[in-house]
Amino acid sequence: MERRVVIFDHPLIQHKLSILRNKETSTKDFRDLVDEIAMLMMFEATRDLSTESVKVETPCGIADCKQIAGRKMAFVPILRAGLGMVDGCLKLVPSARVGHIGLYRNEETLKPVEYYCKLPKDIEERDVFVTDPMLATGGSAIDAISQIKLRKPRKIIFMCIIAAPEGLKALEEAHPDVDIFCAGLDDHLNENGYIVPGLGDAGDRIFGTK
Repeated sequence: MERRVVIFDHPLIQHKLSILRNKETSTKDFRDLVDEIAMLMMFEATRDLSTESVKVETPCGIADCKQIAGRKMAFVPILRAGLGMVDGCLKLVPSARVGHIGLYRNEETLKPVEYYCKLPKDIEERDVFVTDPMLATGGSAIDAISQIKLRKPRKIIFMCIIAAPEGLKALEEAHPDVDIFCAGLDDHLNENGYIVPGLGDAGDRIFGTK
C-alpha cells in the first residue's frame, strides 16, 4: 500500500485545534484537547486495518459482524510531549501496548543518542504509532523512527498535531515508507526553530511547566 500523508480538515479537529492554539487555554484544557484530538486522529489512522467476519449471538438472533483481524498495535510517544497523545489513542485501541523512546542530539557529532527506549518484546509483530504533538525541524521524529526501525516493527505510522512544512518535507524524505498524520500544517519555522503560528511549547503546555 502506498504511503499516506494526511492533513486533517475535519471540523471537530479544527475546532479543537483553534482552542488548543489559544495562549489563554489552561493546562488542564490543553491536556484534554490533546487527548481528544489524538483520539479523533486515530479514527482515521486505523482506517486500513483488515477485518474478518464473525457471527455474534444477539438477544434476538445471529448477526454477521466484522472484527479486526488480529492486528497488533503499539503506541510509542517521543518523550516527553508525545505522552500527551497516548491516552487518546488508547481509548480507541485499549489492547495496544505502549513503548517509550527518548533521544537527545550529541552536540559534537550531531548524531542522535538514545537515552531511553522500552518497546514491546514482540515489536516485530506490531504496527507502531509514533506520537509527538509538534513536527518542527523533523529531527526528533526522524531519529526516533530510525531507532525504532532497528527493532524491525511490521509498520510505522507517525502522528502529530502541528507540523511545519520544513519538518514534514524532511520526514518524508528520510522515511518515505512511513504514513504521516497531522491535525494541522502551519506556515513556517522561525529563526529559533519554533513553528509559526504554532501553539508554543507543547510539552510545557501539557505538563504545566511553562
